[in-house]
Amino acid sequence: MAAFVNTALAIGDLDWVHKNEVIMFAAEFEPAESSSRRRSPRAPVSLDVRIGKAGRTLCKVVDLSVHGARLQTYSALKRGTSIWLTLPQIGQVVAEIMWADDFTAGCQFRTPLPIEAFEALVGKDATH
Repeated sequence: MAAFVNTALAIGDLDWVHKNEVIMFAAEFEPAESSSRRRSPRAPVSLDVRIGKAGRTLCKVVDLSVHGARLQTYSALKRGTSIWLTLPQIGQVVAEIMWADDFTAGCQFRTPLPIEAFEALVGKDATH
């Protein structure tokens, strides 16, 4: 949907315009479409999970989708590495670190979570 906007532009020291003259003009613009990069909706959660095949490292899932999660960790993770993530009620899943910034990281599950498992995790978090 196009919209018209009247805008005032104050022009200062230009040779061909008097100082402090205000010029009115109309501009047509198209609002930017909000397209998310996400393949599936994310849900805010607070789930204590473990990282590693032996599950020795603790972390917290702070948002979750069927395709991945955002993690808060106590040690830095490196982009491009694969991890084992032990999720409540599901067990271990393999995920790849897609981005990492200090002690927060985003991971993508190698195999998407079944929708029932996702809903159970989101519902489990809502009860706490």
